[in-house]
Amino acid sequence: MARVLITLPRSARLGEVVEIRTLLSHPMESGQRTDAEGRLIPRDIVRQFSCRYDGELVFSARLDTPIAVNPYIAFFTVAQATGTLVFAWEGDNGFRQTESRTLTVA
Repeated sequence: MARVLITLPRSARLGEVVEIRTLLSHPMESGQRTDAEGRLIPRDIVRQFSCRYDGELVFSARLDTPIAVNPYIAFFTVAQATGTLVFAWEGDNGFRQTESRTLTVA
C-alpha cells in the first residue's frame, strides 16, 4: 500500500469553493529505461485518479507515461453538504488504492 497525503479544509461554508490536494507515494517507472544488464524495466505507473463526493464524480484524470514519481494532484470542488470524499488511484500491475476523508459543511 502506498503512502497518501490528502489536504482539504477542516470545514467549509455551503457553496464555498474548496481546494483539495493529494500526493501519492509511488515509484513510477516509465517502461523506457533499462537495468544494468540492458533489459527493459517494465512500466509501473498510476494510470487513473478519481474523486467522488458522496458518490458523485467531482474530478478524474487519466495519467500516462510522462507522469512524475509521487504524483501530486490538486483540484477544486464546491462544498455542497457534509459528506465523504473517496479518492481512488489505479495503476499497472494491479495497483489500486482508495482513501476517504470527510468534508464538514457548516
